[in-house]
Amino acid sequence: MKIDHTGIAVRRIDEAIEFYTEMLGGKLLHRYTSEKPGVETHIAVIEMENQIIELLEPTSKTSPIERFIRQKGKGVHHIAYQVDNLEEAMKDYEKKGITFLKDTYRINPYGRRLIYINPVHTQGTIIELCDYNGQ
Repeated sequence: MKIDHTGIAVRRIDEAIEFYTEMLGGKLLHRYTSEKPGVETHIAVIEMENQIIELLEPTSKTSPIERFIRQKGKGVHHIAYQVDNLEEAMKDYEKKGITFLKDTYRINPYGRRLIYINPVHTQGTIIELCDYNGQ
């Protein structure tokens, strides 16, 4: 398992993109909006020296990112770990008593399957597991 990316909650994605690309030398790889219930977020994917950052701006008052910013403030939202096969990894963790936030399971526009581990197991850190449909 390796770190896939770090998600960062922001209020103004355009300013954040400018900072990460102009000041830190990152490269904008993708930018999209997900209005799916339970997501409702503008997303920008930035590559930084083979590291990936996802900038996350809420698009509604019901967005989980909006709720996160209200409760904890802007900043690191989650760390994503890439696994070989998401379903197998979930089964293995469930055998060990780990639960998942099932409503977070989804496939993003680029084929990444993902789900969040219930933060009660992680000392409050939001951890995403993801794969790329066996790619």
